[in-house]
Amino acid sequence: MNILSVEGVSKSYSERILFKNISLGINEGDKIGLIGINGTGKSTFMKIIAGVEGADEGGIIRVNGLRIAYLSQNPVFKSGVTVLQYVTEVKQEKDNIDVWTIEHEAKNVLTRLGITDFNADVSILSGGQQKRVAIAEALIHPADLLILDEPTNHIDNDTIDYLEKYLQHRNGALLMVTHDRYFLDRVTNRIVELDNGNLYCYQGNYSYFLEKKMEREASEASTEQKRQTLYKKELEWIKRGAKARTTKQKARIDRFEKLKEEQGPKANESIEIKSGISRLGKKIIEIENVNKVYNKADGELRVINDFSYIVLRDDRIGIIGINGVGKSTLLKIIAGILKPDSGNLIIGETVKLGYFSQDCEEMNGELRVIEYIKEEAEYLKTSEGLISASQMLERFLFPPDTQWTPISKLSGGEKRRLYLLRVLMGAPNVLLLDEPTNDLDIQTLTILESYLDDFSGAVIAVSHDRYFLDRIANKIFAFDEAGRIDKSVGNYSDFYQRKKENEKLQKSIELSRNSIDFPNSQANKKNQGGVLENDTSAKMPSTNLKGNGDLKPLKFSYKEQREYEQIDDCISALEKKIDDINIQVNDAASDFTQLQELLVLKDKTEKELEILMERWVYLNELAEEIEKNRKNRT
Repeated sequence: MNILSVEGVSKSYSERILFKNISLGINEGDKIGLIGINGTGKSTFMKIIAGVEGADEGGIIRVNGLRIAYLSQNPVFKSGVTVLQYVTEVKQEKDNIDVWTIEHEAKNVLTRLGITDFNADVSILSGGQQKRVAIAEALIHPADLLILDEPTNHIDNDTIDYLEKYLQHRNGALLMVTHDRYFLDRVTNRIVELDNGNLYCYQGNYSYFLEKKMEREASEASTEQKRQTLYKKELEWIKRGAKARTTKQKARIDRFEKLKEEQGPKANESIEIKSGISRLGKKIIEIENVNKVYNKADGELRVINDFSYIVLRDDRIGIIGINGVGKSTLLKIIAGILKPDSGNLIIGETVKLGYFSQDCEEMNGELRVIEYIKEEAEYLKTSEGLISASQMLERFLFPPDTQWTPISKLSGGEKRRLYLLRVLMGAPNVLLLDEPTNDLDIQTLTILESYLDDFSGAVIAVSHDRYFLDRIANKIFAFDEAGRIDKSVGNYSDFYQRKKENEKLQKSIELSRNSIDFPNSQANKKNQGGVLENDTSAKMPSTNLKGNGDLKPLKFSYKEQREYEQIDDCISALEKKIDDINIQVNDAASDFTQLQELLVLKDKTEKELEILMERWVYLNELAEEIEKNRKNRT
């Protein structure tokens, strides 16, 4: 059932036309991902649908009683309003639901999103915390259509996982803008692309869209080639002096004029961008026992705890962790913006840092786009020669007709893209990227990923974008809440898989530990005579009761006796194997393929040792009980 129709909508700002005469229907079960490059009007289009902004032409037709919940890309928070008040206030005004039910639902969703201080002033929370509060408000509001503008910006991976699962199972229609390609793939069943003022609809997820878009562009290219061929033939005929002496000739001339006026589709060519050339020596960055603590009203917050690492030339490090855990702090320490409380940071003499801040930088809105880039460099020296600032702007999706636009007229995403280009125009050989995927469109992210493929220096990137981390990272640094940083070889999917396997192993060990009824466990003994209360014959065949309550001699089974005699040697052998692997790991520091294989082997061997140690504890406790039982009998 159709719940909302967009009919012939147009919107422009001064001389800039965002879209003209576009239409869209939204049905009950639709989960729509709206995509397009920054500045095409995605946020504006959603505001029009939500009723927050009006259209120049056309209109929105909604079914009677349609309820819409809208999450703005940049929510506004009033000072003095608590988290719980912000989330529940609007609901209480519009929905006839009792206060207890509202607050219970709000607290549940907020907790799942990682917000537990319900009385905190929402205006002083961090950007990531504010975004999660705004998401909670949108989610608990009863809505037939949920509209989300960049819901994955500024939130960590665990929150994204929860939001992803929530939206997968949520009833009602969904319309959202996001650059998170995994999120689009797993949540949406329909993709709508806003491209050059036109809407293109695809019935499927993001992967399906990519396939069908290639087919559409190939078809458009074929049609355009035929048009060009026909135009050339008709032009030759016109040049021969054709005159409209007959009706047939006049019609042919009219067709030629029509062909001449037609414009072919604007091709979205794949853009190859080369990185600047800047020499990088052997010594890059050495981090030695760095610590950082922030003093807060409720005590100290340790964000970096005794961290050491030597950055290698080919490092592609992805940094992950919950919001506020210290990821940006580490980048700022490396960039020289912050000083550590203790420890050393050594930067190589040839290192030229390029630092992309999460908060962007202050831009002079009166400057033109090209002037802003030329302040950094007029040319970039690359492997394919000198590339001008104008050429680089074109490759970063700023065509010549927009390069003289004042920065103040750019969208938020366009400003982020421009700022990123300025960082790259400095020809850095070590890149520090703090949340580079926030507010950037997918096409720009693809360009950045292509740039990093060609980049010859080290890259350290804080990001919550799982696709981006899978695409560029060969190591993952995971922060925990105590400031410790776990280093893992591989991309995000490799890290996530190991994390799940470790969690599964820990559960298995815990279950194994709980299932063993050790003979000397006080919980399993009666108060008299040390007789086992539970029947453990299934677990320990040699322990059972005889006729008048006398204990049958406790002893090892044959298999247990063999294990008990050999287990110390087995443990020693595994410990030596781990020591040998550690030596090989240090020797293979620059060979990532071999290093990854060794770390996988080390992880597997350590798990074997852990299981063997559990068995060693059981056998030794059993041996002690056997000896005690023997003495009692004598």
